[in-house]
Amino acid sequence: MSTFAIGDHDFLLDGEPFRILSGAIHYFRVHPDQWADRIHKARLMGLNTIETYVAWNEHSPAPGTFSTDGGLDLGRFLDLVAAEGMQAIVRPGPYICAEWDNGGLPAWLFSDPTVGVRSSEAGYLAAVDSFMESLLPIVVERQITRGGPIILFQIENEYGAYGADKAYLQHLVDVAKRAGVEVPLFTCDQPFGTMIEDGSLPELHKTGTFGSRASERLAFLHERQPSGPLMCAEFWNGWFDNWGTHHHRTDAAASAAELEALLTAGASVNIYMFHGGTNFGFTNGANDKGIYEPTITSYDYDAPLSEDGFPTDKYFAFRDVIAKHFPVPEEVPARRAEVPESVVAVASTVPLLQAADMLGTPLQSAGPVPVSEAAGEYRGFHLYERHVAHGGILAFGGIRDRAQFFLDSLPVGILSRELGERSLALPRGGHLQILVEDQGRVNYGPRIGEAKGLMGPATLDGEELEGWDMRPLSLGDLAPLRSMAAEFSGSGGVAGPSVSFASFTAAGPGDRHLRLDGWTKGNAFINGFNLGRYWSRGPQRTLYVPGPLIREGVNELAILELQGSSTRDVRFVSGPDLGPDEK
Repeated sequence: MSTFAIGDHDFLLDGEPFRILSGAIHYFRVHPDQWADRIHKARLMGLNTIETYVAWNEHSPAPGTFSTDGGLDLGRFLDLVAAEGMQAIVRPGPYICAEWDNGGLPAWLFSDPTVGVRSSEAGYLAAVDSFMESLLPIVVERQITRGGPIILFQIENEYGAYGADKAYLQHLVDVAKRAGVEVPLFTCDQPFGTMIEDGSLPELHKTGTFGSRASERLAFLHERQPSGPLMCAEFWNGWFDNWGTHHHRTDAAASAAELEALLTAGASVNIYMFHGGTNFGFTNGANDKGIYEPTITSYDYDAPLSEDGFPTDKYFAFRDVIAKHFPVPEEVPARRAEVPESVVAVASTVPLLQAADMLGTPLQSAGPVPVSEAAGEYRGFHLYERHVAHGGILAFGGIRDRAQFFLDSLPVGILSRELGERSLALPRGGHLQILVEDQGRVNYGPRIGEAKGLMGPATLDGEELEGWDMRPLSLGDLAPLRSMAAEFSGSGGVAGPSVSFASFTAAGPGDRHLRLDGWTKGNAFINGFNLGRYWSRGPQRTLYVPGPLIREGVNELAILELQGSSTRDVRFVSGPDLGPDEK
């Protein structure tokens, strides 16, 4: 068995100085059949370590559950890291940020309004303990001291930007050690103000998170921790995108120069991200610093390895820098090859509102309740319904996050949290249906854990409306919708909200990129797998289709379109289009 320790100046692997050259890959953002490929390409760039977060809300979608099936098999992911001859860093949170829904915290956790967030509040700690009790055995048996790849274990995540509850941090340390975590524990924080001190404990190794001015940031870190190895635990070599903005890119040469500064200074590094992957389904997070900004489906992050797993200019620039300091394998991964484009037309459709009874059971309440009070479904779409006797100004306490309004199945308007909208005019009375989309829970700052859905009170011309039905619309199984879909007649586009179906044939598995020009907003599914959200406002123009989702023979494409399209056609294209760069 090996040992890993923190020395006066270096990390020590079996007593010898060891420089960590790590790259971040979030297993839960990558199809599991592609894990080995992404890990291998990290080693080919010259890295020796893989880092990953653990997304609590993915493993525990409901209280008392912990799934490690399929893409959540963390143990298998770590075993593949070991098989590649690499080390691993595990960052289990419980809060991870990561532009991930709710920063990785389960939405069900906050159904109880007394539960604290990232603190030593008893209810929160009890839930964290339950999560760690299920997770830590996977980690403990894969430590380097027991023949596995894990060399470091992180406590919380950039906690100094949020709070300074030392009892909370100590509790996380105690839980890890009692479970058998033997490798060094560390924290990461931004090297500004008192964040490093606030986010750590004296006995924990402190690391920094930054993407520029490396020499200055390392000096700041060294002042606050004079002994022990310097490490940038998140070297931000790119950035994430929000809907309605540009696609962020960082210059490959400039990022490589910062990496050169880190390595020349003798620091260890974790490249965030080496490979970003995808926010499949409804897993994207959001920011809200006065304006609500949901994150797009792609988590390409302008990383060295693209969303679909191919090396970029940045990959080769980083590889050249690393080669100046350490040996790099001779093997070089291939660039993306062009593949023929194809067009697929949807052939049948079903109006979503007509299928509501097939997708969820209504919950009756006096007022419009938040999603957190509707058991079982915490993401995606919810439908609120009631009869209104007359028209007037319909108003709510808040919209989280986007609501489409229908009277007797006819659209009458949309309200958006992003625009601060809370009211609209109803032209008359009738059967009112409100389709509410959770566009992603805030993953950073004080709004973590907030409720979703329609916030009360609901009023019509100032009078409170009582007597609501609310149901989750589960899209985990499309079979009920498929059975109701009717073939199109005539020409034109697709009305919304609806789910439309198409079939296409393939010779076998292989990556594709789905382009939805002429469609407005919604989600796309391949063989029942939710690829994520699309939106015509951009910047993202294509959805990544991992090759393993495609099977030999006939495949199914389903499209949830919320507003309507001008076409029935979609295209499979050879590469991603993540939108225009900042000018």
